[in-house]
Amino acid sequence: MLPRHVAIIMDGNGRWARMRGKERVFGHHEGAESVRACTEYAVEVGIEYLSLFAFSEENWKRPEAEVSELMRLMAVSILNERPAFMKNNIRFVVIGNRGRLTESLNRDIDAAMEETAGNTGLTLIVFLSYSGTWDIEQAAARFAASGAPEGRFSDYLATAGIPDPDLLIRTSGEQRISNFMLWQCAYTEFYFTDILWPDFRKAEFRKALEEFSSRQRRFGKTGEQITEEKNDSK
Repeated sequence: MLPRHVAIIMDGNGRWARMRGKERVFGHHEGAESVRACTEYAVEVGIEYLSLFAFSEENWKRPEAEVSELMRLMAVSILNERPAFMKNNIRFVVIGNRGRLTESLNRDIDAAMEETAGNTGLTLIVFLSYSGTWDIEQAAARFAASGAPEGRFSDYLATAGIPDPDLLIRTSGEQRISNFMLWQCAYTEFYFTDILWPDFRKAEFRKALEEFSSRQRRFGKTGEQITEEKNDSK
């Protein structure tokens, strides 16, 4: 069973760099290679949505030099990867509080999203300046401002139109979701690994997918009910 939507909290870049006597930004650059490898593998196996938690709202508290380099790396990556997005039929989406980003980065994001909007393969979603609490708060404000809203609250989230994650992967040994898609992960399967993000490549991604395929997703039902439903569908 292949998950339709995989989300990844890409953690451990700084520790990976320090273990090698390097500055933290060195880890971020190597982590970008893991992004490329995992995106390629998602396309290869047929995953429909891949969400990457690239930069949280809390990350703005980091040293200014590191934040600046992360934003520069994001801009360079978007520019460099656009040909690959088109070649591999990838739709590129950025979700987050983009009002905190620079005008130039927002222009690069808009250009990449517009160019890839018609692609029908993998949807690659980069969460940038995002937090789950921000998402719920802005959704609640929009929900209230709509007057007498009809429909679901989830229609007002920043991820509206995107299925909830089936599998959430977090690297580096930490076992929490750190304010990432709090509403959307209500029934998501979690997979935690001690591997640091720069070392998380196709083989590690494959392990996570294999682990997911061995689980039984119940959504509040009993195992017996799930088995009966599967037998009835045959």
